[in-house]
Amino acid sequence: MKTFMKLFRLLFMAFLLLQLYGCFFTKVVTVPMRVGGAVVSVVPGVGNTADEVIDTAADGIDLVPF
Repeated sequence: MKTFMKLFRLLFMAFLLLQLYGCFFTKVVTVPMRVGGAVVSVVPGVGNTADEVIDTAADGIDLVPF
């Protein structure tokens, strides 16, 4: 019974890791993009436009089904 529980935990953790891998991968890519967009947004004139473009691109990456 103890061996079964260890095996079940291992399989459950592997399944959970595989399910969350895509979410983690897209966040690793999009968070720096969003921070960069926030930094660029303080530039007078073109900052807000550039921030909107970067934010739209990051939203598109978030939708990719990894």
